[in-house]
Amino acid sequence: MEVHELSERRACKLAELDRSTFQYEKKDGDDAVMRERLRALAATRRRFGYRRLGILLDREGLGANHKKVFRIYQEEGLAVKRRRGRKRAVGTRSPMHLPEGPNQRWSLDFVSDALSDGRRFRTLCVVDDFTREALATVVDVSLSGIRVARELSRLIDQRGRPQMIVSDNVL
Repeated sequence: MEVHELSERRACKLAELDRSTFQYEKKDGDDAVMRERLRALAATRRRFGYRRLGILLDREGLGANHKKVFRIYQEEGLAVKRRRGRKRAVGTRSPMHLPEGPNQRWSLDFVSDALSDGRRFRTLCVVDDFTREALATVVDVSLSGIRVARELSRLIDQRGRPQMIVSDNVL
């Protein structure tokens, strides 16, 4: 414009540039207040992502669109920690060998049911895997770990100690 002594309108037309684009001045918004508040909120609300934190900022009057909140959130390194999956067994399991005689392996199983009036009860079944004999059946409204241990001790006193006790219940 200065070299060729052209008006702004004529120069923009020749350059095929919209005048509003030429006249645009970036407003350098001071994000310091929003950054500080976003960091403070993220510290107290650790499980909140940028969307929920943006809603909280809106409520406080520091609102900005979600893209700006996301940009600041990323720049501050405030990503929510990913939850880890449940732990699984490591390595390969060796196949369980079949018992070759009585009293080698016992199986424990818990069964529950309800009475006609709605009260629940539980049953502990102990089976010898070789003979398929039901060694014990304990029925009660509540079976605590102490009660299960007492019944197993009583059974071991009567029959002897097995080589292995297995249960499919994961507590």
